[in-house]
Amino acid sequence: MNQTKYIFVTGGVTSSLGKGIIAASLAKLLQGRGYRTTIQKFDPYLNVDPGTLNPYEHGECYVTDDGAETDLDLGHYERFLNVPTSQANNVTTGRIYLSVIEKERRGEFLGKTVQVVPHITNEIKERMQLLGKSGDFDIVITEIGGTVGDIESLPYIESVRQLVWDLGENNAIVIHLTLIPYLAAAGELKTKPTQHSVKTLMESGIKADILVCRTEHQISQEIRNKLALFCNVKKEAVIQSIDASTIYEVPNLMLEEGLDVVALKKLDLPKKAAPDLKNWNTFLRRLKNPKHTINIGLIGKYVEMQDCYKSILEAFIHAGAANETKVNVISIHSEYIDLENIKEKLKDLDGILVAPGFGERGIEGKIEAIHYARENKVPFLGICLGMQMATIEYSRNVLGYADANSTEMNPDTTNPVVNLMEDQKTVTDKGGTMRLGAWKCEIKPDTLAYRIYGKTTISERHRHRYEFNSHYLAELEKAGLKASGVNPETGLVEIVELEDHPFYIGVQYHPEYKSTVENPHPLFVNFVAAVVKAKKK
Repeated sequence: MNQTKYIFVTGGVTSSLGKGIIAASLAKLLQGRGYRTTIQKFDPYLNVDPGTLNPYEHGECYVTDDGAETDLDLGHYERFLNVPTSQANNVTTGRIYLSVIEKERRGEFLGKTVQVVPHITNEIKERMQLLGKSGDFDIVITEIGGTVGDIESLPYIESVRQLVWDLGENNAIVIHLTLIPYLAAAGELKTKPTQHSVKTLMESGIKADILVCRTEHQISQEIRNKLALFCNVKKEAVIQSIDASTIYEVPNLMLEEGLDVVALKKLDLPKKAAPDLKNWNTFLRRLKNPKHTINIGLIGKYVEMQDCYKSILEAFIHAGAANETKVNVISIHSEYIDLENIKEKLKDLDGILVAPGFGERGIEGKIEAIHYARENKVPFLGICLGMQMATIEYSRNVLGYADANSTEMNPDTTNPVVNLMEDQKTVTDKGGTMRLGAWKCEIKPDTLAYRIYGKTTISERHRHRYEFNSHYLAELEKAGLKASGVNPETGLVEIVELEDHPFYIGVQYHPEYKSTVENPHPLFVNFVAAVVKAKKK
């Protein structure tokens, strides 16, 4: 196969229809047929990346191996395809404009007036083809953020129009994801919003090749015929995407609807063998037929919005299936935990995870939850800030340093057991300046960490500015809090754990970013297994 083929996924009627899940499901099916497939996301906001966005604004910030702070949809891409993404897989309007402005400042446009068309659109087209030109992929799927008709999405839509024309017939297609709402009063599904959405797309010069229709009810053949006629698509290209009990069912639903077959036909590619979904369906079967049920408390600061901890919630689904266990994740706001109510709030939990986060709000609640888990022998996992809070809790309640803290929360503490990293002290810009991406960690033998990973060298993804203060290492280890994993270059403590406990471990990195359906993360798998075991006892 010589030329990379391109699939563009646009959305209409409303946001949050699940373009990322449709893109990931189609990619999974194409991958299952033997095509080297990747997905990229183009976001129409002016932030250079989501790294400086409040989690309430945008959900979690996902981090890749190469240290890119990206949209959370990249997490779905990795979880479905089991292939790492990179800086090239997520582009924002901010990054596009920044690049064009820098080129203008360098004089690369030879004194010409710099405009949205052609300069911004050329930059977008260049980025859209970056992964395709690498030679690593047969098919590149590009998800366009936002909905058709949004002012901020217009340059992307125009770039898609140009690129489809540039690449020629059978080399690029457009999938339009839309909503078929059900009007209870009329007792029927309505196609008009979809017709208007397709019309808006056509006004921008783009004809949808495939319609994917999100719906709560089965779409009749009559409605499919109507959509095909009035939206100018073939009947087999009207694809139903009905609500599913889990996102992991969507590839099978799209297989039944023939989405991959229609896409391959339009791209003039052979179907090859039927998609190999054997491992995927084994996972689904285990997910749907659990033998145990456990309650794990997620102690966090942004629990009002599920997307803030998206990767953690998905990692529990993967680890639950691996253990044939239904994991009920119970979100508990750390800001509202105190000594008076802690027993009441945590009494029904079988395990406790203290989540990542930034800033002072809700910190004391996290520390109290860790204290409770340690003293009551409740299995505990702390991630990033959760690991730092475990260090503070131990320093306060075991070493007796009452004011032990992180300099992030209290710059004047006399016992800064968590401190700003040395190379962060001169940093003033907030975006893309943390310790990001994959870093190595050396694990000591005969530790819980070694039993979990089964090896002495691992690589995990990070996103932090503050670190375990090594000045307190000898003292904490002597008191029982072991540093079982350190970075080989810097000596930075990556993992802390306790021995006399059913399961107690804190990690500076984000294991949730690397958990996929086919490779559930060992830390989550072992945590769930330990919770099941402790509950049985």
